Amino acid sequence: MQVRLMPDAVQAPALERTLRTVNQCANRISERSFECYGLRGSVRDLRSVWYRELKARGLGAQAAQHVIKRVVDTYAALRANVRVGNLGKDGSERRRKAESKPIVFRADAAHTFDDRCLSWNYAQRTVSIWTMDGRVKSLRFVCSQGALKQLADFRRGESDLVHRDGKWFLVATIDLPEPEVFDPKGFIGVDRGISNLATTSDGANYSGRRLNRYRRWQARKKAELQAKRTRSSVRRLKKRARREARHATHINHRISKDIVAVAQRTGRGISVEELAGIRERVTVRRDQRATLSSWPFRQLGSFLEYKARRAGVPFVEVDPAHTSQRCPRCGHTERANRPIRDHFHCRRCGLAGPADHVAGVNIAKRGALAWGFVNSPAPDPA
Repeated sequence: MQVRLMPDAVQAPALERTLRTVNQCANRISERSFECYGLRGSVRDLRSVWYRELKARGLGAQAAQHVIKRVVDTYAALRANVRVGNLGKDGSERRRKAESKPIVFRADAAHTFDDRCLSWNYAQRTVSIWTMDGRVKSLRFVCSQGALKQLADFRRGESDLVHRDGKWFLVATIDLPEPEVFDPKGFIGVDRGISNLATTSDGANYSGRRLNRYRRWQARKKAELQAKRTRSSVRRLKKRARREARHATHINHRISKDIVAVAQRTGRGISVEELAGIRERVTVRRDQRATLSSWPFRQLGSFLEYKARRAGVPFVEVDPAHTSQRCPRCGHTERANRPIRDHFHCRRCGLAGPADHVAGVNIAKRGALAWGFVNSPAPDPA
């Protein structure tokens, strides 16, 4: 749960100094840890060396512990990424660079606060937070009424202080109870794609000319800035990339919220294609490559999943093979059933319609079969 902080002219500098100091300390600990232990420093090793020095620099006891633990956790995450191959094979340039130098923390990187360093006043919508300039009290935050109720009822554990684009945020962990999943009367199939971001088995299409025009405009502006190759253009590219990412997240939230609401209202589950490796498997035209690489298709699926779980709606992922080439009426599967990208026409029974809609119907049927198979009663051992 993310809430925005509204610090005044005195509180904002205190927050800035705190983030800058704890990240400077984290960088010093990271360098020393890398020199002494490589990627394998432990909390006990670093605490024995750095705890007293961090206290001498003005950090509180809990803040010092969090800085040390943050460094150790970051190296643990790096080791895990190396172990599973996320940074390439042994000897690859990316992996060699990651293993050859200490981890560096940005000056405004987020920092963790527990309940000893941060307390909430939900009635007044304020927080009290530890800083390098002492305890800052009555620091206002803003959020919706629903978010405030969830914070008051379900917040657990630590919160992160985040400084992004000149704004301050607190990201709190909430532990929402999951409602019981109902027995579905059917499934809504969701086909995700490039031209149409999502098409359901009910025929709902989530795309539109306005969105595609916006994406083409962003790609054109990005190419213009890349051609300049100046420091200013690099900063503007980063700012534009963040703006486009926020826009994509907003669109995916709207789509997933609408689909889950329809499923909940009609008593049906949601079925989607398992799109792992879509960028490696799918071949697109040259003018669509930027769209394929920039739009977060996986994010839409994750939004659908967590919103469905929160609403108690059944959610399944199914095999995506031939969903747009299989006839949902007679079952005939052939590449010629899809003569062009947008149109489906069965060569056997003559069923015709939009290809994405047909794919959504096939995904819905596979979802029903998968749900029935997973939830079927176990056979009697006798």
